[in-house]
Amino acid sequence: MADELEGFHPGAFTRANNEPDTIFFAKRQQDTLMDAGARTAVTALYQTALPATGSILDLMCGSLSHLPEELSPNSVIGIDVSRAALDANSALTERVVQDLNANPQLDMPDDCMDAVCLCDGLAYLTQPIAVLKEALRVLRPGAPLIITFSDNFHAAKATAMWQALEPEDRVRLISILMTRAGFVDLDTGEVVPPEDLNAWNDTVRAVIGRKTLAA
Repeated sequence: MADELEGFHPGAFTRANNEPDTIFFAKRQQDTLMDAGARTAVTALYQTALPATGSILDLMCGSLSHLPEELSPNSVIGIDVSRAALDANSALTERVVQDLNANPQLDMPDDCMDAVCLCDGLAYLTQPIAVLKEALRVLRPGAPLIITFSDNFHAAKATAMWQALEPEDRVRLISILMTRAGFVDLDTGEVVPPEDLNAWNDTVRAVIGRKTLAA
C-alpha cells in the first residue's frame, strides 16, 4: 500500500468531517449536485462508452445512475451508503448498501462486470486505489471503468487532495490512481454539451480506463 501511494502526502486522502458516511449522507438530499445539463452530458457519455447489454456496476450511485434509455443491460448493481437513495434509483436491478471507505472489498466474483461507473464519487474516497483495484478485479478483460465528476462536491467530505487541486489536476490525479490500480488505455477529457442545451453550467470531466485484455 505504501508503494501505491508513493509521492502523496500522508494526509492527502483525509477529510475534515470524520462522521460515518452512512450518517452524513443520510442527512443530505438524495439528488446529485450536478445540474441538468451536466447530468445530460454524463448520460451522453455513457451512451457511447457503455456496452448496450451486459452487467453494469454503479459505485456510489446515489438516486440517479444517468443511464441512457437506449441501453438494455442484463443487470445494474448499485452500491451506495444510503438505502433511501438506492431505493429511489429506478435504473437498478440490485441494491447494495455499503460504505466503500469502511470496506472497499466488493462481494462479487472476478471478471463478472461489463462496465463500472463512478460518477461524482472519487472526491470522497479515502482508500481510492483499494476501491479502484476492486473495480479492476470484477471487470471482464477489456471492459471500462468510467469516472466522471463536476466542480461541485461536499467540502466536508471531500479529501484534502481533491480540494487542493484545480479541476484539470483532478483529472491527472484520477489518471495516476487508475494507472497505479492497473488500468490501461486511459482516455481523458471534458464532456461537451449538445449545441441545443441551455441548462448547462457545470463542467463535466471524465477519465475512462480499461482492464487489460487477456493474453
